[in-house]
Amino acid sequence: MTDRLSSRMTKSLCDCFQEIPLSEPTQIIVIGGGAAGFMGAIACAEAAGPMAQVTILEAGREPLAKVRISGGGRCNVTHACFDPAILVQHYPRGGKALRGAFTRFQPQNTIDWFADRQVKLKTEADGRMFPTTDDSATIVDCLMHSTERHGIKRYTGAAVKLVEKIVDGLRPTEAHRFHVTLRSGQVMLADKVLLASGSSPQGHTIARDLGHTIEASVPSLFTFNVKDPRIEGLAGVAVNPALVKLQTGDQKLEQTGPVLITHWGLSGPAVLKLSAWGARALHESHYRAKLTVNWLPKYNLDSLKKELLMVKSQLPRRTIAASCPVMIPRRLWESLTFSAGIAPDLKWSDLPNKSLNKLMQELLQGQYDISGKGVFKEEFVTCGGVNLKQVDFKTMESKICPGLYFAGEVLDIDGVTGGFNFQSAWTTGWLAGQAMGEVRV
Repeated sequence: MTDRLSSRMTKSLCDCFQEIPLSEPTQIIVIGGGAAGFMGAIACAEAAGPMAQVTILEAGREPLAKVRISGGGRCNVTHACFDPAILVQHYPRGGKALRGAFTRFQPQNTIDWFADRQVKLKTEADGRMFPTTDDSATIVDCLMHSTERHGIKRYTGAAVKLVEKIVDGLRPTEAHRFHVTLRSGQVMLADKVLLASGSSPQGHTIARDLGHTIEASVPSLFTFNVKDPRIEGLAGVAVNPALVKLQTGDQKLEQTGPVLITHWGLSGPAVLKLSAWGARALHESHYRAKLTVNWLPKYNLDSLKKELLMVKSQLPRRTIAASCPVMIPRRLWESLTFSAGIAPDLKWSDLPNKSLNKLMQELLQGQYDISGKGVFKEEFVTCGGVNLKQVDFKTMESKICPGLYFAGEVLDIDGVTGGFNFQSAWTTGWLAGQAMGEVRV
């Protein structure tokens, strides 16, 4: 079971030590008990063996909280994309830096890593990969058991307040060490520190205090709040594929894929990907923007007009609202025909050209106002973090503060939905762990 820094335990430790002296073996402290932190800790312990004592400090009550809720509780571990050159295209920020990293540890390595620990993954039609159990507890248990097997210490409720780099005045030529101060006042010494604190502001503060530039954190992967009569009352209706386009300032973005109508607006993979690529621009516009939705991306104006005119000639006595000739849900078709000014009882034979053109515009070029953002399920992803130019992506060690390593979302890296954020966590965590264990990678 995970050790907890309870008030009783903290008191007993503080009674015995003003500082916890950590000598041999090499002391490694991992700040953050998420996917990247656990992977880094395990990789380090495996690489160093008994030569290192690894400790994970997690601020929350439970470690791996994000892993537990990922994929609706199934855990979208990674994505079945095995070409690093293609894989990096799924990262709005950080793709260039990850290019070399993915040649060392990519989704196939993730699959093998879990398989070596008796956890099998399966691939779904859209490329997302989950444990065959469809239960995130399988991944959590695997990571927890791996830390136990390698003697990795784990503490929850152990929020870190400050990390300071020190030099032993008696041995100035030897490696620098770190003071890690907890909010409880307890101080721990470490030879190396892995900062894997996710999007936590405190993690960014620690990195900044140690000399790093922090790119401003803003939300990524979110739904769009859209209040519009055309989609009101249609929650649960989905269209696949749909084409969504966004323009904020000089930035023009588009994505094609499933779009889901919700009680608050629009969601689905295409919208979430659009939110990731437009994260900063949307933040700057206070999440106010124009969204263009093409519900029928396989058509253009000419081909759609031909299709509708054919229906008009072949089914002249049918009512338009009740006879949907294209591949969208009937409820959405009815709403869009009404929006085009077509009465519910109007027949195809009586459809004027003006209404036909308006209907085509609604189907292919509908304009919707984004009035805010929502949260994608219980997951939360941000862009922003430690400036990537200040990190050596062969080892994940800081170029500014030797002995300090980074992994996961504390870096200015974020991927689109589909397992890509977990993959960057596994990759950067593994590279950092290997380097801290002084194994050549």
